[in-house]
Amino acid sequence: MAMSDDLFATAAAKRLAKTAPLADRLRPQNLDELVGQKHLLGQGKPLRSLIESDRLSSAILWGPPGTGKTTIARLMANTTTRAYVQLSAVAASVKDVREVMSEARDRLGQRNQGTILFLDEIHRFNRAQQDALLPAVESGLITLIGATTENPYFEVNPPLQSRSTLFRLKPLDINALDELLRRGLQAEGVKADNNALKHLATQATGDGRQALTSLEVAIALASARLDNPPQVTLSDAENALGTSAVRYGRDEHYDIISAFIKSLRGSDPDAGLYWMSRMLKAGEEPRFIARRMVILASEDIGMADSQALLVANAAARAVEYVGLPEAQLNLAHAVVYLATAPKSNTVTTALAKAHLDADNGSGEVPRHLRDAHYQGAANLGHGNNYAYPHDDPQNWVQQQYRPDRFENQRYYHPSKHGAEKEIRQRMMGRTTNNNNEKS
Repeated sequence: MAMSDDLFATAAAKRLAKTAPLADRLRPQNLDELVGQKHLLGQGKPLRSLIESDRLSSAILWGPPGTGKTTIARLMANTTTRAYVQLSAVAASVKDVREVMSEARDRLGQRNQGTILFLDEIHRFNRAQQDALLPAVESGLITLIGATTENPYFEVNPPLQSRSTLFRLKPLDINALDELLRRGLQAEGVKADNNALKHLATQATGDGRQALTSLEVAIALASARLDNPPQVTLSDAENALGTSAVRYGRDEHYDIISAFIKSLRGSDPDAGLYWMSRMLKAGEEPRFIARRMVILASEDIGMADSQALLVANAAARAVEYVGLPEAQLNLAHAVVYLATAPKSNTVTTALAKAHLDADNGSGEVPRHLRDAHYQGAANLGHGNNYAYPHDDPQNWVQQQYRPDRFENQRYYHPSKHGAEKEIRQRMMGRTTNNNNEKS
């Protein structure tokens, strides 16, 4: 009976291997077959060295979906002499964790064999569940490998973080996705047009699993035409994804980001949303969009609405913390805010003027502004006659703050827009008071 059970199990495994999703069938068997993550797994890189020497301590693999977290964990299982146990935080309970620790203790005592616990989606464990892991990790009873798509600094307890090495996985680039797709074609005995592969790779947004799943659908569509061998076309790729290919080459990258920035500078929120949508649909890196908005917040809005920089920076952080597709909302929020904010480039022009003077030679720091905290500074006259602004009822005093040759240069001229209108009035009031004092 046992033998027949083994035979049936073997037959079932073979059938599953043939019918499993393409992404599962293409899982690499060794580190050299892994696509992407060269910064961690290239020859001589840190994670590869630790895996190959079987010296990996507790670690957290953090990265977007489809970047190889589970695959790397399985490759660890193939190379380690330690027992390898896998749990999913979606289904596992504290009881399951305690059973793993009990078995690890028995294994260590009976066979002197350590245990690696791979916990997929570790961010789904609450704090109490994570705390249950801590004693075993601290004592070295288990080596914990956690995988997460969420920022571990927010989702993993600080004690576990401090005892784990963080390895950040990057989204697969276009070249890596192209290589992965070509392996899929070879495995299926199918050909494809280059523009079809480019479309699938672009729309996958760094997710290898998504790229292969879409390819599988495209192959099914191509196979229905009964060509021998099947040839995947751009139309197959578009139908597999449900999206049309967007023309977005090197020229479009620069032209569209230029149109995007100029639309925000021109206070047109609808145009800003349109160009942002074009970029995201074409697979533009959302971090790039966010970075440009952070720059624009100071370059084109500046002191007219200082809140703009906070909004842009919050959107950039949301891209890292939330990720796509949800972070599109945060980006859109920032686009509308920046476009409708009052505009001023006075910070930009002031900086340019200051740079010009800085390039034209230096000048001595006025003595009353020099550091007066060290012994002997007073004998040199450092700090003498410095007027402390907070001693004045207006928290402002007239005194020289620059070298003589640049003292009368004006860099910053506040505009009459937004919050700068009030700043302008405040600065003009100080000038008026100063003139009255002189007279």
